Amino acid sequence: MSKSAKPMAKSTPKRRHLHRIDCEDALEQAFVQLKALDPELIGMMHDRAGPPPLRQRAPGFAGMVAIIVSQQVSVASARSIFARVSARFDPLEASAIADASEADLRQCGLSSPKIKCLRALCDAILHDKLDLATLGDMEADAAHDRLTQIKGIGPWTAHIFLLFCLGHPDAWPSGDLALQEGVRMALDLPERPNAKALEVISQRWHPWRGVAARLVWAYYGAVKSGTEFAAMAQAPDN
Repeated sequence: MSKSAKPMAKSTPKRRHLHRIDCEDALEQAFVQLKALDPELIGMMHDRAGPPPLRQRAPGFAGMVAIIVSQQVSVASARSIFARVSARFDPLEASAIADASEADLRQCGLSSPKIKCLRALCDAILHDKLDLATLGDMEADAAHDRLTQIKGIGPWTAHIFLLFCLGHPDAWPSGDLALQEGVRMALDLPERPNAKALEVISQRWHPWRGVAARLVWAYYGAVKSGTEFAAMAQAPDN
């Protein structure tokens, strides 16, 4: 090899850039892509429900805490508990929750399982085992798997965080009861599909399942006359 010659640099795989759904314009652009995949069914739901809502939540740690708080309680209870947590720990950061006493957390209305989940989440963040911000740049399945490694964070919590806090375009909470029922109604199925069946059905909308989920929820709400998100807010992790 001559002195002027240089060894060929190894190419490194580029991280796929995901279209984050973090504003109304991004949602509109993504909806166009979704409708192109399945014009008849998506068009029918859109005609009934109108444009899918953004439903954006606060990103980062505060957003995850709000979702954990909302597990298996009513919307009103979740809001009340999260308001007490936010007031007690201001700013709401992982270090504050990690240093809090059991009594402080219980006074906010948190149950033992939720306290354990929040402790595990804080431990992962503070020991650089989890970076919530970068999950939005990962494929939906990989990001979901990373979150569910945290004890207490189940499939529903992981998907809702990816969907509404990070605006992941392909997050699909297949265990959500309202989503299952909305798909059943849209496809006129004889019974509500379970999570596994819903995963199969959703492949027709990949990689825009996050937009499809918003539309299905809106369609479910339109058919059920204003009950949109009621079941979703109470859907259990399993």
